Formats: sequence, structure tokens, C-alpha cells
Amino acid sequence: MMKPDKNQSSAVVFILLGFSDYPELQVPLFLLFLSIYAVTVLGNVGMIVVIKINPKLHTPMYFFLSHLSFVDFCYSSIITPKLLENLVVEDRSISIKACITQFSTGVTCVMTEMVMLAVMAYDRFVAICYPLLYTVSMSSIRCALLVTVAYSWGIISSIGLTYSLLILSFCETKIINNFVCEYSIFLSASCSDKHISEIILFIFVNLNSFCTLIIILTSYLFIAVTIFTMHSASGRYKAFSTCASHLTAVTIFYGTILFLYCIPNSKNSWLVVKVGSVFYTVVIPMLNPFIYSLRNNDVKQTFRKIMDLKIISQDHKSDSMITG
Repeated sequence: MMKPDKNQSSAVVFILLGFSDYPELQVPLFLLFLSIYAVTVLGNVGMIVVIKINPKLHTPMYFFLSHLSFVDFCYSSIITPKLLENLVVEDRSISIKACITQFSTGVTCVMTEMVMLAVMAYDRFVAICYPLLYTVSMSSIRCALLVTVAYSWGIISSIGLTYSLLILSFCETKIINNFVCEYSIFLSASCSDKHISEIILFIFVNLNSFCTLIIILTSYLFIAVTIFTMHSASGRYKAFSTCASHLTAVTIFYGTILFLYCIPNSKNSWLVVKVGSVFYTVVIPMLNPFIYSLRNNDVKQTFRKIMDLKIISQDHKSDSMITG
């Protein structure tokens, strides 16, 4: 394997073209993505606040959901600001160190989210299939342990994949027809042996995807069997409704990933890849709070109370300014 030339690699920059092929859309896209990012931040932070202040939501399901919202907030904040910057500046270059940093932090969030979705599927499995044991099985200690495992695996995966990039050497400036630092960018820009890096990538990505999907699919298989054996129609509906939001989020998340991996590697597919990447990195973190709050009356009522309190406080401020 060729030894990396640190001085040479550190001088390399990537140029993220993003959506520069469509100059007439730069301003509309900037406003669109800025709006999406604002909604993402408000939605995920709002979800965390709502779960924190509402005692009815102090359950394992919403404990995991608050951490999922935190991960989505972090992931969106890692990707979207650079995307917005590239839409308004002419210099779209990014140093190799900054690109690796964006990649490693993004990987931490993605891997953590995949494990978190598997943990939430297991939580629904215990709640529906073993309701009498739910309080014991999903104790606060076990919930904290499962969340710790999710974050720990995300960090371990990030360290492993980042190491596989640091052993590469980069010899020239690389023009990237995308807006985000992905693993394929580093492989295509490397001028050293990529074999070990590809093996590390294969192990971490496939191990994580396979294990989390097995947990999710197995959990929902047992959930489906349990629901169909219920005699009460209302019981079946209640059990299904508790899973609908999570199942929707899982379908969108993994469906987008599979869609991106199944796109043939051709020049005509680059626009589709970029649109899919936008949906995966920017839109999904915005959708999750809506998916989980849409069918939950407690969440919606708490949101309304918060908004009512804001309106009342604004009215008091206005009255005090008038009287003053």
C-alpha cells in the first residue's frame, strides 16, 4: 500500500458543485433549503421540549423519540449550512480536513439513527407482544443502556470509517458533482491503494444495515402476528396505530437509502442522486417530528399549549408597552 503523503494530502481541496449547474435556481433553492432547515430545527427542538415538559410523554417510546429528534437536529446542522453556503458563494471548495470532519460527524448521526430506529422497533415489540412485562423489560436503566449503545456504535463506526480515510493519500484537487462529502468522493480522489478502506467500509455499512434491519423486520413480524391474533378490532387498531409512525419513518429512511444505492452509476443519474441525497440528508430530519406528532393527541395538545402561552406572553408585552 502506498504511504500517504501528509503534506500532499493536506493541500488537496474538493470542489462541491452542488446545484451550480442550475444558476437560475440558486436563490429559490437557498430559500427553500433555509425554510426546510428552520422547520427542522424548530420541529426537532420543539419535539424534545414537548416530551420533556409533558409528564404523559415520559415513557420509553418518547424517550427514544427525543433522542431520535436530537440526532436528526445534529445531522441536519452538519449538512445543511454547507449546502446553503454553496448556493450563495462562488468558491465552493472545501479542504480535505473539513470534508473528512463533515463525513465523520455525519456518519455518527446516521449510524446512531439506524440503531435508534431498531431500538424503537424493539420497544414496540415488547409493548405489543408482552404488555404485562413492558414496565419491567423497558425500565429506565435499560432504556438508558439502549440509547448509550446507539450513540456508542455510531461513534465506533465513525472512528472506523474515518480511520479508513486517513490511511489514504490524496494527490489532486477533485471536482465533486454533489453537495455533501460522501465516502465515494474520497475513494475516487485517492491516489493510493483503496483495498483496506473498501473492506472497512463493507464491514461497517453491511454489519450495521443487516443487524438493524433484522431487528426491525423480526420485531414487526412478531407484532403483525400478535395484532392479527387479537379478537378485539379496537385493540388491533390501537396496537397498529402505536406502530404506524415508526413504521412510516423506517420505510422512508431505509427506502431512500436503498433507492440511492440502486441508482446506476451514469452521468444521467447525477441529478437523481443529488435530489435523493437532499431528501435523505435534509428532508427526512424535517419529516420525523411531523410523522410522530401527527397521530399523537398528547404531542399536538402540548404544542398548542406552548403556542398559546407564547401568544398570551406577547399580548401581555403589547399591553405593557401601550400602558407604559
